[in-house]
Amino acid sequence: MPHKRVLRPERLRQCRRSSAGSINGWCATGTGALRCTCHALYLVLVTVADAQGLSYYGDASLARLLSMPAVRLLQARADLVGLDLIAYERPLYQVLSLDPSATMRIHGVQSIDRGLAPLRAGLAARADRDRRG
Repeated sequence: MPHKRVLRPERLRQCRRSSAGSINGWCATGTGALRCTCHALYLVLVTVADAQGLSYYGDASLARLLSMPAVRLLQARADLVGLDLIAYERPLYQVLSLDPSATMRIHGVQSIDRGLAPLRAGLAARADRDRRG
């Protein structure tokens, strides 16, 4: 398995203790009545992701688990990325925190460099993805 790396560190989710294990079993066995929607994909990704929100589930596994055609899976993933709920760089998914990033919560005066740092980092990451893409 490749080395995991966080795709969007500023949106790292915080896991709280829950009974996710029973949901994981329900999804993994395919006995749940999951529909072909981005909601179902999001539920699976939240369930199977590690504490940092990372998952290496492949398209074929996800499509089979959700009984979803590959085209619909691609659209569901695009919908979730567009809604800023997940980040995706093949083969890695990251479920993003629903809380705004720490940089977005800073109030008051700050330096331009500090304010532009997240934008620069995002643009650099996008350029890197485009080069590899």
